[in-house]
Amino acid sequence: MIRRNHIILKTREEIDKLYLANQLNSRTLAEVAKHIRPGVSTAELDKVAHDFIISHGGYPACLGYEGFPGSICASVNEIVVHGIPSPDIILREGDIITVDLCTELDGFIGDSAFTFPVGEIDPKVADLLNTTKEALYLGIDQVEVGKHIGDIGEAVQKHCEAKFYGVVREFVGHGIGRGMHEDPNVPNYGHRGTGPMIEEGLCICIEPMITLGSKNVFISNDGWTVRTKDRKPAAHFEHCMAVVDGRAKLMSTFDYTYEVIGRDTF
Repeated sequence: MIRRNHIILKTREEIDKLYLANQLNSRTLAEVAKHIRPGVSTAELDKVAHDFIISHGGYPACLGYEGFPGSICASVNEIVVHGIPSPDIILREGDIITVDLCTELDGFIGDSAFTFPVGEIDPKVADLLNTTKEALYLGIDQVEVGKHIGDIGEAVQKHCEAKFYGVVREFVGHGIGRGMHEDPNVPNYGHRGTGPMIEEGLCICIEPMITLGSKNVFISNDGWTVRTKDRKPAAHFEHCMAVVDGRAKLMSTFDYTYEVIGRDTF
């Protein structure tokens, strides 16, 4: 471990542990995907994730984090992030749901998110999902020693705003390791050549949060649930990565999820 200001650069041994935590997290996401269909409650999905993580030797790191009551964040339709699982929220045909979850394993945190269609969805919403996921990988392409965090945000922002989608400002990606949220912040907007420099051993999560309408959001009375102000749908995809040999090495993967849902586009 090396500290650079407030940023903790990881050793190869630490990155290996981060990888294992993220692989369990990614397999948990795929396990949840098996149960996403009309008529299922978000509380049922929460239990699936909780039981899977515990049975594989991990702990659901979201549970109890700053008082959060669920093992996953289950964000339906206009909910951008931090949706609280509930037996009263029942998925319907045409919905979308973002499952964002974190897994602690051997002292390190895995973190990823995926927005799922529930049955057949509106083509405009499908394009939002595809564009958001494309933006994630465009951001990842910018992760290279000598570049800057602002390069990531610029790539995400340009891709999404070219289609007049909203890029949420209030919630951003982050560093990761033993802590769920470490420095640096990784915004989904910005300018090339700005922000902290990317170095070997940097571990971050990139997570575009993109809306079909306005970028403006608000937090509901429960103190957690973040909704779009215009109540239009939002998509959210997230990967965890480490800088290894000068480039991004993905710690998380969507491959397990693609095997379950049978496709990688919407």
